Amino acid sequence: MVFHIERPDSAIRPALQAKIDNLTKPKGSLGRLEELALQIGLIQQTLSPELRHPQNIVFAADHGIVEEGVSIAPKEVTWQQVCHFTHPQGTGGVNFLCRQHGFKLKVVDAGVDFDLPRDRGIIDLKVGRGTRNFLHCPAMTEAEMEQCLAGGARVVRQCAEEGSNVLSFGEMGIGNTSPSSIWMSLFTGIPLAECVGAGSGLDSAGIRHKLDVLQRSVENYSGDGSPRDLIRWFGGYEMVMAIGAMLQAAELKMVILVDGFIMTNCILAASRLEPAVLDYAVFGHCGDESGHKRVLDALGAKPILNLGLRLGEGTGAICAYPIVESAVRMINEMDDFRSAEITKYF
Repeated sequence: MVFHIERPDSAIRPALQAKIDNLTKPKGSLGRLEELALQIGLIQQTLSPELRHPQNIVFAADHGIVEEGVSIAPKEVTWQQVCHFTHPQGTGGVNFLCRQHGFKLKVVDAGVDFDLPRDRGIIDLKVGRGTRNFLHCPAMTEAEMEQCLAGGARVVRQCAEEGSNVLSFGEMGIGNTSPSSIWMSLFTGIPLAECVGAGSGLDSAGIRHKLDVLQRSVENYSGDGSPRDLIRWFGGYEMVMAIGAMLQAAELKMVILVDGFIMTNCILAASRLEPAVLDYAVFGHCGDESGHKRVLDALGAKPILNLGLRLGEGTGAICAYPIVESAVRMINEMDDFRSAEITKYF
């Protein structure tokens, strides 16, 4: 797929900044809220930005690399959690946060190795029953990568048709911190050992084994070294689908709420295809997974929260949403000095 992502026109920046600076407060006193209001105003090209119908999209798939014992959790947890998310009572981690903050939840089967129940509202975009083991061969073919990119873009277009202009993305895929760590290292130059963490709970011996497997996987790589090739060789179906979703959201000038370690590495990979995607990204939090802060720093990102989260599913991004909403309310609902008849004192 080819995406056409334009950087926001900066011509409106002085007017946005002037509006923010003239609200009834000391200049800069609302800190990060002011920065977020400016960014969202630039994305939407308006002095009165708005957030409409937020949705959280969870992409789910399995990974061949779990055959090497890189995760403490068994592979079947992927399909079990997908069923949990889509249970009528909705009692998963992402469910209560979506309810609390008014998000519609979409769950997408990108490549789960299970026949999921189709009466739960799961969006069926299954590319395969899990990727191949990238220790020995590419995780996916070129055609499968294209199918993932197109699938993610399709879901985002559906959200846009439903009136959404702000989306968060999450994932469910046992083993997906492994491809994330490899992408992080290859796209930033950070040593792989500094990118590999405990994932869902590995002990120190487990982390050493995981690092050994991933190092051998990188050593066995025989592709052309291009971003597209690295994405398909080491990626997961759900991760590449998220990349397609992020790129489509940026093309449609939507606000992208970035979640934890996996989704941060997805937008890192997306930025190697289309650098302008980062202009549309709001980074929700710095998580507790080893390497997350390092990749955020490499991107020059300023996460909103630091709560020690490492669940994924989009939970950290959704938790940060009220702060983003506060920024939009600030620029729209605060008076300026002239209207309020308050002496401007700076």
